[in-house]
Amino acid sequence: MSEKNRDGKRTARQRLADQREKQKTRDKRRRALIVGASVVCVLGLAAVIGVVAANAGKDDADESAGPVVAPSGAQGKDSLAIPVGKESARSTLVVWEDFRCPACKAFELAYRDTIHELVDAGQLKVEYHLATIIDGNMGGSGSRKAANAAACAQDAGEFPAYHDVLYSNQPEETDDAFADDGRLIGLAGKVDGLDTPAFQKCVKDGTHDSWVEKSNKAFLGAGFSGTPTVLLNGRNIYKEESMTPAKLKQLVQDADK
Repeated sequence: MSEKNRDGKRTARQRLADQREKQKTRDKRRRALIVGASVVCVLGLAAVIGVVAANAGKDDADESAGPVVAPSGAQGKDSLAIPVGKESARSTLVVWEDFRCPACKAFELAYRDTIHELVDAGQLKVEYHLATIIDGNMGGSGSRKAANAAACAQDAGEFPAYHDVLYSNQPEETDDAFADDGRLIGLAGKVDGLDTPAFQKCVKDGTHDSWVEKSNKAFLGAGFSGTPTVLLNGRNIYKEESMTPAKLKQLVQDADK
């Protein structure tokens, strides 16, 4: 083999080696870029998640911001119960309810007259606790705003009447109509003397919003299965299939003897 051919083969081999070295360098650089980009993406995602979490916490804090203002005459632990009836009544009916809840409306319409009769006779005291379950399940703010408006009615001494008006005019569960302050104020016109500047301001300002949120947290923390939850002297009567308004009346009257 001539010297020229040997030199040509060495040159070719050298070129091939140089190309392989360059390719290795390019591959190493590409891997470094990929890893770097991945780290940036992970860090970016973490930053986004952190911002979202921070904002979520901020939103929760904003929603419950401000002092917890219990309505006038509220009783019980943390003043979360709105009482209706005489303190001397021997039976107490504890009702956890949500103004957007269809089952709550069904209970109210079925038992309302009996409950009123027993309360008026001084045989039964009712403690109403307000929850916002439907807001959580369906979205919206109608449960909270209706509960706040009911608390505003309590301030005016008109809770029982306004409570009944809200259930009689309850929108469909998927309709967040009670989120409209105007709707709640308009319904107050069905209760004599309730639609006043003080009531309107209380509704629009959400005076009792934080109190409502605290009441709902108490409901969730109590481990109840849903609304309504109805306890007669500690006995969960809503779960009893055999319970009727007539049976409720008999139980209360028997306890009054």
